[in-house]
Amino acid sequence: MDFAHARNNMVEQQVRPWDVLDMRVLDVMEDLPRERFVPEGREGLAYADTEIPLGQGESMLAPKVVGRLLQALAPGRSDRVLEIGTGSGYVTACLARLAAGVDSVERIDGFRLAARARLDALGVDNAQLRTGTMTPDWSPPGRRYDVISCNGAMAEYDPCLQSHLSLGGRMFVVVGIPPVMEALLIIRVAEDSYRTEKLFETGLKPLVGFERKREFVF
Repeated sequence: MDFAHARNNMVEQQVRPWDVLDMRVLDVMEDLPRERFVPEGREGLAYADTEIPLGQGESMLAPKVVGRLLQALAPGRSDRVLEIGTGSGYVTACLARLAAGVDSVERIDGFRLAARARLDALGVDNAQLRTGTMTPDWSPPGRRYDVISCNGAMAEYDPCLQSHLSLGGRMFVVVGIPPVMEALLIIRVAEDSYRTEKLFETGLKPLVGFERKREFVF
């Protein structure tokens, strides 16, 4: 399989038509070998317009969603990034190429180890990977971040992460319950003020602990 050709097709036929026009984002997605981040034996699906299963009920985000996520967050070269959900490490690598550094947190240690090996093989040395599970009272490695990428959904929006944004910082998160889920961009405009922008509708598995609450019937 000609992966370079497949990568170009992914960008031109999936990502760009989804209104991803930021050239920095398009360039990094065309440059990074996505096939190096998929589970062994699934390399032929690396550039398909679909989520790719990673095991343990988790999946890689579809390429067009990654493109919109990166464009909305607009990581700058001096920005510090917090990523919730390392997964395969593909989004981590994209963020690391665009920003100064990434703190990435993954609850499944096997995923973290595999992602670290992939990043090391590609020379990505500005991403720190940690094993951990985000909870409403969880504290990230750093105090403030310019960018927060939440690579999982919340059934109901929980503001637990937004206080860790720097002024002007941006956070991507998907909120809702299937079939109605929306990608949101949360922007910190002042110490005690945030603006929310609705980006697009999508579907995403909820983060552990942020699923739909069970309704009790008496």
